[in-house]
Amino acid sequence: MTNLAQLLDLFPLPDYLQAYEFVAADKVPPPYHDLLVHNQHMTVTVEAYHGSLVNVRVLEHRLEGDVYARKILLALQSNDKVVQFGLVRIQLNLVSPEVRAEIVSRQTPLGRILIQHNVLRTIEPISFLRVLPGPAMMGWFDLKAPQHTFGRTAVINCDNQPAIEVLEIVAPAS
Repeated sequence: MTNLAQLLDLFPLPDYLQAYEFVAADKVPPPYHDLLVHNQHMTVTVEAYHGSLVNVRVLEHRLEGDVYARKILLALQSNDKVVQFGLVRIQLNLVSPEVRAEIVSRQTPLGRILIQHNVLRTIEPISFLRVLPGPAMMGWFDLKAPQHTFGRTAVINCDNQPAIEVLEIVAPAS
């Protein structure tokens, strides 16, 4: 279901990715493997890895009918360091009105919303990527020069329906 090109087309910006290539899950090296190759929420995973809760920064968003999309960064609450970039497309008609309201308020990371509202969900990683950040992403990740990192695409099923598509790219390990 998740089409990387369609996710990238949600918010076209020619300079946030210089290049990417698909890689097999077993070719994702540490520490990226533990960060990406699992069926858990990235919110929880990056919080555990970095030892800090994260805040969401919504860079862009749009709502067309029941389809809500946003381009986000997750930043550590402890020091405001950006640890993840993401693109998300959500079928709002597949979540409750309370969850929908919280999502479009743009105040809370998506994973935390779904967990707090006890939404029955499964996360299916679809593909893994080796990414070379472009200038915009280098700025978000505070990089002086391009440095390869990794990401994934996934589908989040809510109540057994494919409700959410994501692209999640973690900051390069320092």
